[in-house]
Amino acid sequence: MVSGDTADLNETAELRSNASALWPPSRSPHLNRPPRHSQILFAAFLDALKVSPLIEKVSEHKDFKKLLRTRTNVLILYSKSAAAGERQLKLLSEVAQAVKGQGTIAWVDCGDSEGRKLCKKVKVDPSSKKGSVEMLHYKDGNFNTEYNRPETFKSIVAFLKDPTGAPLWEENPEAKDITHIESERVLAGMNVHPAEFDGIKQEFNVKGYPTFCYFEKGKFLHHYENYGATAKDIAEWMKNPEPPHPKTPEVPWSEQESAVFHLTDEDFDKFLQDHPKVLVMFYAPWCGHCKKMKPDYDEAAEVLNKDEHSPGVLAAVDATIHKVVAEKYHVSGFPTVKYFEDGEEKFTLPHLRTKDKIIEWLHNPQAPPPPEQSWEEKPSHVSHLAAEDFKDFLKKKKHALVMFYAPWCPHCKNAVPHFTLAADLFKEDRKIAYAAVDCTKGQNHEVCKQEGVEGYPTFNYYNYGKFGERYSGERGVRDGLCHFHEDTTREGSGKGGQEEGRVVTARDTPSLCRFSRRWIPDGRSEKRKWSFRHSLACLLT
Repeated sequence: MVSGDTADLNETAELRSNASALWPPSRSPHLNRPPRHSQILFAAFLDALKVSPLIEKVSEHKDFKKLLRTRTNVLILYSKSAAAGERQLKLLSEVAQAVKGQGTIAWVDCGDSEGRKLCKKVKVDPSSKKGSVEMLHYKDGNFNTEYNRPETFKSIVAFLKDPTGAPLWEENPEAKDITHIESERVLAGMNVHPAEFDGIKQEFNVKGYPTFCYFEKGKFLHHYENYGATAKDIAEWMKNPEPPHPKTPEVPWSEQESAVFHLTDEDFDKFLQDHPKVLVMFYAPWCGHCKKMKPDYDEAAEVLNKDEHSPGVLAAVDATIHKVVAEKYHVSGFPTVKYFEDGEEKFTLPHLRTKDKIIEWLHNPQAPPPPEQSWEEKPSHVSHLAAEDFKDFLKKKKHALVMFYAPWCPHCKNAVPHFTLAADLFKEDRKIAYAAVDCTKGQNHEVCKQEGVEGYPTFNYYNYGKFGERYSGERGVRDGLCHFHEDTTREGSGKGGQEEGRVVTARDTPSLCRFSRRWIPDGRSEKRKWSFRHSLACLLT
């Protein structure tokens, strides 16, 4: 472009220094040049759009691979050009700030030369999509899903915080008729799982999810307990709300038709005297594992208790009622199966759960393998909590990771050594705690239910007693637990910081990381703050 043309152009467009403009081909004022010359002046879109520095621009394939290798929760915007992605980039700049430390947002411009090669390499063609943009999500280094939810701040933030979770309820087309307004009849929803809502849960007797409460003129009247109801059922019920019908009490096992001998505190010893070989199942009516075992135990009793030549008989004790005998034999979990011979306790048999195993064992009683020392009995710096000290303990810790587990759970057994190692290495830091709750023990059952535990292991993070977040992905230590804690928050940077740390945690080989501050001559420390969760990731890697 000649100087005269430039001057005319600046004067006509009233441009100031440090400004940029884009003139479409063949439309540049005072320039009568072929279209290829009119494209010399290029607009700096990123400056104009004020794209957040938290959005990582990727152009080369090696950088793309590194991004997926070192980040576990990545949303990438592919656009046909910078202009095509203008709206999404503005929105994602706000989202990036909201999910900082929990997710990563990147952008690939398929319109520039390098970006075009990358898009072709990964087989992405945004020009074929509506608006010439496409958003794809990658989890743990692999493609997860195409982002097809509403392009709103709230929806994208919710997605990145829980990529495998359900879409927001209010964005579900089937929920379009649920309106949160003051009217005669309203359906409302509330997430009361966080610890800050403990008072509400206690006031309205919320012990499980979902729980439906009916209010009239601001007063709670009763619960709605038709959990299998359809939309039509709920709408009909709201026309004439009625309290739930009294529940038919569950018939106690001891009153059901069964061949099992049900013993009490009063007749237990005499029964053992009259029967030389007895297998006793100590149970609790609410115990799910007891309910699962009960049919097999009943069927085994049909065979053994009615056979004149039986090698022994089967009996049961409700330990929640007959506590004297349960305490005498140190029953602390359910079900507990014990074998008595000539009135004396001989074995505790945790492996007997099925009809065939019970019958087979009673025909040839043998000592079980030596009981494995429980996790709680092994020396470590993991704090084992129970119902009575759970809340008080967590309120005193700035960072606490709690593992809810069952001793028989294989995934829990796999995680125990890694969790224990992390606790031992942080033993000197009083602000950090690694705690565990055995959900099979007594009153711990209620704690686990209240904390939303539905499977094992469940890991909950707490900050001074308040629930922070939950890991709900893969349960394998390397492919799941480690990656969950790889989210970071940082202040400043430096050699050996962000990228190096991510490379370490992405390795397939075991790694041990030490986090510290480097002191510089004037006595100030170079800021390099990694989150508690990232520290755990390194220790578990």
